[in-house]
Amino acid sequence: MITYDVAIIGGGPAGYTAAERAGAAGLSTVLFEKNALGGVCLNEGCIPAKTLLYSAKVFDTAKHASRYAVGVENVSADLPKIIARKNKVVRKLVAGIRMKMKEHNVTTIEGTAEIKGHASDGTITIACAGESYDARRLIICTGSETVIPPIPGLDTAGYWTSREALQTKELPESLTIIGGGVIGMEFASFFNSLGTKVQVVEALDEILTGMDRELAAQLRAEYARKGVTFYTGHRVAAVNGTKASIEKDGETFALEGEKLLLSAGRRPVTQGFGLETLAVERLRGGVKVNEYMQTSLPNVYACGDVTGYSLLTHTAVSEAEAAVRHIVGKAAPGMSYKAIPAIVYTNPELAGAGATEEQLQAEGKAYSVRKIPMAFSGRFVAENEMGNGICKIILSEDGTIIGAHLLGNPSSELIVIAGVAIEKGLKAHELASCVFPHPTVGEILKEALA
Repeated sequence: MITYDVAIIGGGPAGYTAAERAGAAGLSTVLFEKNALGGVCLNEGCIPAKTLLYSAKVFDTAKHASRYAVGVENVSADLPKIIARKNKVVRKLVAGIRMKMKEHNVTTIEGTAEIKGHASDGTITIACAGESYDARRLIICTGSETVIPPIPGLDTAGYWTSREALQTKELPESLTIIGGGVIGMEFASFFNSLGTKVQVVEALDEILTGMDRELAAQLRAEYARKGVTFYTGHRVAAVNGTKASIEKDGETFALEGEKLLLSAGRRPVTQGFGLETLAVERLRGGVKVNEYMQTSLPNVYACGDVTGYSLLTHTAVSEAEAAVRHIVGKAAPGMSYKAIPAIVYTNPELAGAGATEEQLQAEGKAYSVRKIPMAFSGRFVAENEMGNGICKIILSEDGTIIGAHLLGNPSSELIVIAGVAIEKGLKAHELASCVFPHPTVGEILKEALA
């Protein structure tokens, strides 16, 4: 029986990235995936959702084409065709991952993998599809799953999770979303654009916890103007079918909706693949790792959502790269979390990287803020008629850029520039001295620091 250099459980962004990098480095690699290559992100999360959101954005643009002196009549959105296009995009990208695995000689095994043993010499045995596989190193990339909170009546309710919402071919007249986080807000954006009456229930007093509070409030106000109803600071006390009973300050009332979408977050998958066999140290409901993504067992690594730290695809990819670099012995830095971008792909987009004001205030750290309306960018004004936005950059006492937060399109692209500045420890004058092309929305970063 072959003893592989590396075995990887989970074929999502962390898993397939680790497999590609390990294979490219000449390591014999086996990758186990029980569902479909690409994991939740590619098949049921990031890519499908963004594909739908782009269709909604095009629809929004067409509906308001008159703002740009363009006449468009009888604009409509065909949900079944939108879903079909989403499926086509997913199939294309999954095929691309398969091709990469083949190109780098990665053995891909379909089925549920289970860790069976850890020998004294470090060899790990994994069973899958009736066969056994040995490996010198293991990378755990099992991802995360939807949190189902213990709400009375939920177990018998016909609720949606993101999986069902991404597959529906019938547009509901009304939708109640439980949870005002990133996933909840992106679905609120999509269904609102297509004409569904949307209401969002969030237990905390503001949506998008962990992102810049000022900009989150502005995004909420923007969607309230678009017709979305928000119930912040409300707790879902019970569910009866698609009716949600919500409570605040001792007062309870019912919200009616044709559909109920549960978006209460995600948690690491640590069950169902024999993790207990290894007895690795745990943290935050996931697997504890060091900066090189090693667990408490040196030849066992964990990357992606299973660590419970940063449940983002780009974090998972970077962690996988850090793990493989360490395995092959490259003298490279470990994983850095100083400037992980967080993005909400609504319309307008919201993005942030580095420290928030709320975080710094809680830590008692001094800082200063440079803030400027996005309308100071000529390109933004030209392309976002009646649109508003904010560019906020946070500096430490010595002028180092430590945080950046943007509301307005295309914040998802601009945050890359700010993230690099934060990661590299640039000072405000250093970024401001760079030449930005004109006219671009990215110039707003330079303007904010001028």
